[in-house]
Amino acid sequence: MDEKLNQEMRPDAQAGSYPERDWEAIVEAVLFTMGGSVEFKQLAAAIGQDEETARRVAESLREKYEKENRGMQIIQLEDSVQMCTKARFYENLIRVASAPKKQVLTDVVLETLSIIAYKQPVTKMEIEKIRGVKSDHAVNRLVEYNLVYEAGRLDAPGRPALFATTEEFLRRFGIGSTEDLPEPAPEQIEEFKQEAEEELQYYPEETPRESSPEETETYSAGGEEIEQQ
Repeated sequence: MDEKLNQEMRPDAQAGSYPERDWEAIVEAVLFTMGGSVEFKQLAAAIGQDEETARRVAESLREKYEKENRGMQIIQLEDSVQMCTKARFYENLIRVASAPKKQVLTDVVLETLSIIAYKQPVTKMEIEKIRGVKSDHAVNRLVEYNLVYEAGRLDAPGRPALFATTEEFLRRFGIGSTEDLPEPAPEQIEEFKQEAEEELQYYPEETPRESSPEETETYSAGGEEIEQQ
């Protein structure tokens, strides 16, 4: 559908085709049909205008939805927007639809997600250096929940995977960009370390494997130097 929509929304095919009074209706129709996030350049092509105009129209539509207290909302995600239901109506929705699989974000999973959000792109090794314990289960669960994804491979021996947050992460936590994340407090980092040490007492098998000196190598990830085990 994306490819078909892109073809139908070519600027040369749509430019100047619609009066200004229809722009919001067109944007609304596109967002409803697509379901997922739609880039501003696609909306611009749909109304035959530039991206700045598309942003203005989308913002006007968002304000209208909010003012009229509708069940749907328009949210902005960096260079795109999406129409979705408001979280406060979740209980009403599941009365007529099958409840989705519950996603449990335990303290361990949340800690791991916080580290990835602030240090991305980051390897499991660096996550484990910060937490002091193995993090395979937590990272795998976050990937399963579509909150993080494999963003590439580090150019280092073994080519370890790099992980970063997804658009779903931004939607779930109500932020438009990772730049909007609050600055982590020093005491929060210490709390992570303390909880990891407590976790280690209960799960000693989760201790990261010690490497021999010849296996240790320094490389860079996310702009910081870390030690590869």
